[in-house]
Amino acid sequence: MYHILKIFGYVFKSLGLKMKILITFIFSSLLIGSVILLSFSNNFNDQLLDATLNGSSESETSHDKLIGGLLKAGFDEGSCVSRYTKSLLYRKPSPYKPSPYLVSKLRRYEMLHKRCGPGTEAYKKATEQLDENQVRSSDKECRYVVWVATEYGLGNRIISLVSSFLYALLTERIILVDQRKDINDLFCEPFPDTSWLLPLDFPLMGQIDSYYKDYSRCYGTMLKNHAINSTTIPPSHLYLHLLHDYRDVDKMFYCEANQAFIKNVPWLVVKSNLYFAPSLWLIPSFQTKLIKLFPQKDTVFHHLSRYLFHPTNQVWDMVTSTYNDHLSKAEEVLGLQIRVFSTPSGYFQHVMDQIVSCAQREKLLPEVATNGSSQVINTTRSKKLKAVLVASLHPEYSDELRKMFLERPSSTGEIIQVYQPSGERVQQTDEKLHDQKALADIYLLSLTDNIVTTERSTFGYVAHGLGGLKPWILYEPKNQKVPEPPCVRALSMEPCFIRAPLHGCQAKTIKTTHFIRPCENWNLGIKLVDAPDKFWWW
Repeated sequence: MYHILKIFGYVFKSLGLKMKILITFIFSSLLIGSVILLSFSNNFNDQLLDATLNGSSESETSHDKLIGGLLKAGFDEGSCVSRYTKSLLYRKPSPYKPSPYLVSKLRRYEMLHKRCGPGTEAYKKATEQLDENQVRSSDKECRYVVWVATEYGLGNRIISLVSSFLYALLTERIILVDQRKDINDLFCEPFPDTSWLLPLDFPLMGQIDSYYKDYSRCYGTMLKNHAINSTTIPPSHLYLHLLHDYRDVDKMFYCEANQAFIKNVPWLVVKSNLYFAPSLWLIPSFQTKLIKLFPQKDTVFHHLSRYLFHPTNQVWDMVTSTYNDHLSKAEEVLGLQIRVFSTPSGYFQHVMDQIVSCAQREKLLPEVATNGSSQVINTTRSKKLKAVLVASLHPEYSDELRKMFLERPSSTGEIIQVYQPSGERVQQTDEKLHDQKALADIYLLSLTDNIVTTERSTFGYVAHGLGGLKPWILYEPKNQKVPEPPCVRALSMEPCFIRAPLHGCQAKTIKTTHFIRPCENWNLGIKLVDAPDKFWWW
């Protein structure tokens, strides 16, 4: 090598000045180009590695603030801290990844919402059409679902809003949300560069509160009065009554043939307090899309709720401060969501006994050491700290549970700390601070490792759905006695559609669809499960 370099030196010296300059220039260019190529290669490999890490469950906590592509980058992070941090700070990485089809569908939806949302020329034209009785054939670019906030609680509103958004996604409509309640104090805007809030000057705003089953433009009422047939020109708007007290004619909404008429109506005004998403899967024209959107069928609520709902900074401060102060040091956190439906409501010993029985039977809580017990508790190792987060209107349940483990040690040697963030005693829907505390409780419950919820509680539905948790569900007590067994493990993390249309056009399909099952403890309801590819029989 030395001789080669020496010969090259002699040759180089013998060359003319111009040739020396040319060779030096070529050599320098090759050297710089190599450095640039090497840098590009390293950057590309780093990006590829990041992409790989983002797709793996082990590194989602540190890399994937967009939750597998569910969220879009570019929002002002300071205006809504929870949007990009709620998946990073505390919650373990979700094992449930959104499908590429769902991600692309959401990006297309966002573009549609931006084109048709409030303040656009398209929205202005669409609202002008509301003054007319019939649809103009030329105005079909933008169609809408108007979600109206009912008097029911926060859990009911959230599950119905997710269902309404899913319907909008399937039918290429945009969703507009009634803002007259406290939604602005609870959630940030979910869509980029536009708003999901229904403007206060919406032409029907003064009327929609009075819309009910007897409204002339209620779809069920129009069917009942035979006001719709094959030659009927679609009206400019329809009211869909999808509340728990809906009639058989209102349930015709879930029939394929009726969707053919509804799709041509520009404005749909929806009132609901139900999670009606499972019945959308039973409409043949929707099912193919839904299977592509959600290959894991029990992830509908989990993905859509994480996409839509980002607590405001005020609510998120409640969540983070509570977690840091009371839950962050625990090796394991158990969530207990306790709702007493009896009248009067309050603390009942049989409910307390049922909670303890369920938690201990399922090994979620240890038993307390009995007096004179010969069991030896291992004190040579550091004791495991388990936190119990209680969400209830009544603080007595957490007080009794705390007292139980303070008076006697646990049989396993675990240290049990019980904490309840709020205990309002009476539900105060539409009271700003009350609803903010309720939402903070929901998010805290969603951060737990295991969760026990109350039968038919929509509050519990939202918490375990957000967290991707399959809960243990407390059976409803009868005659003030602890049920046997006290609880049951849920089939999936999906909410129950507690007033499903079990008769009519979907009756046979429900019984032969392998991913629809009766709710665990409520035969009047159905829910989505990620069943194997075979039929489940009722």
